Amino acid sequence: MRWQTQKICALALLLSPARLIRALARSSFTLRHVCARRGMKIAIEGCCHGELDAIYAAIAHLERVEGVKIDLLICCGDFQAVRNLDDLECMSVPDKYKAIGTFYKYYSGERVAPLPTLFIGGNHEASNYLWELYYGGYVAPNIYYLGHSGVINFGNLRIGGLSGIFKAQDYKKGHHERPPYAGHSLKTAYHVREFDVFKLKQVKEDIDVFLSHDWPRGIAQYGDKQGLLRKKRFLREEVESNALGSPPAEELLKRLKPKFWFSAHLHVKFAALVKHDDERSTKFLALDKCLPQRDFLQVIDLPDKDAAGGFTLDEEWLAILKANHEYHSVTHRPSQLPAYGTPEAVDIGPHRKWVSDRMRVIGTDAATPPEFIATQPAHDPSSDTRRRGHAPKAVDTNPQTKALMEFLELDLKIITSGSVGEGSEDVQYHRVPRPGPFGAAPPRRAPPPPPKVADPDEIEL
Repeated sequence: MRWQTQKICALALLLSPARLIRALARSSFTLRHVCARRGMKIAIEGCCHGELDAIYAAIAHLERVEGVKIDLLICCGDFQAVRNLDDLECMSVPDKYKAIGTFYKYYSGERVAPLPTLFIGGNHEASNYLWELYYGGYVAPNIYYLGHSGVINFGNLRIGGLSGIFKAQDYKKGHHERPPYAGHSLKTAYHVREFDVFKLKQVKEDIDVFLSHDWPRGIAQYGDKQGLLRKKRFLREEVESNALGSPPAEELLKRLKPKFWFSAHLHVKFAALVKHDDERSTKFLALDKCLPQRDFLQVIDLPDKDAAGGFTLDEEWLAILKANHEYHSVTHRPSQLPAYGTPEAVDIGPHRKWVSDRMRVIGTDAATPPEFIATQPAHDPSSDTRRRGHAPKAVDTNPQTKALMEFLELDLKIITSGSVGEGSEDVQYHRVPRPGPFGAAPPRRAPPPPPKVADPDEIEL
């Protein structure tokens, strides 16, 4: 494969599609052709921030001007699949940045995605909707979410990914967050968990493309580090101390050795080449957000790949899901992983045979992902005049998730409603009472509110 690029400048996030196209026409960009009529072309986009109209308009203009056809769009997080105002209340975004975006039009059917679109989650997402599709699925027709972690095939291109960002304090916890996603859980819901990384470490077959929102730790050392620091001077301390990025993503990079790795999050374009010990290499690219004069879109030529067949479920990944289902913790408790989290301790073989046999019995449609089904009403600008929504107290059981669990003959382990925490049925906390002045425990004093500090999770939108 050769690293073919399409640079797009001056794409306006805040313009209407018509004005955006006129702005694009004044922009300068180049496209190098190697295989104009065969292979696959994929467009990589950084942080989406709900601006699907602008991104699709940019791709349509590129196709028209250059006479090419893009087969797949991949978004590297902060996709913001916001269906309605209620979903906005489940997204960790400062109020001044909360906007309905344009995704709801594709969810409602008012518009249809003009090309297959794949995305992972970032740290600004409608957590309630993505939790419905924890294992992945269509958020709208032709728009597929890879899941909290997952592997999917598009034609004969194999794509893996990890949603969210890394925070050490939450890494070993279970998926305990539940609606109405308020306070601290609004942020921890998008923090990467060890269980999701553990499953990805069991992938043995080659990965062509891997996606993460935050960067693998240490990746800055493999590219133009000084150029990065000129653009993002505030990153110097983290870069110099090798603290910038996600340690689990670094482990996956060294273990999976994909041909390409795409990320976003830091709102800057950065390329790197990682050479592994076995003479394989990974081409890394991070992209910016969708704004004027920013590098947020890149087109890659894959001459030896074919888009025929579209999205199909991955047999090895289905076996990994089945083999690890019992270890999934949906409480605060860490997942009880075998052999202290050693991926080799899980025997995938019998599960792989089971999946293969089941797919053979079902037939040719077995690898086709379940179809999209809407679970909540879409935003209606003509009638919905509320300035804010109401955080939902429950999350729907998505028919796609239910169908996948039925296919694998697994129980629907993700709890759809109710808070999982102190005092719940799942986690019990016991306190030994201290003797008070009259033999009773003294009343507990409420702790003072924490000081208001800058949120280290947030990247300025």
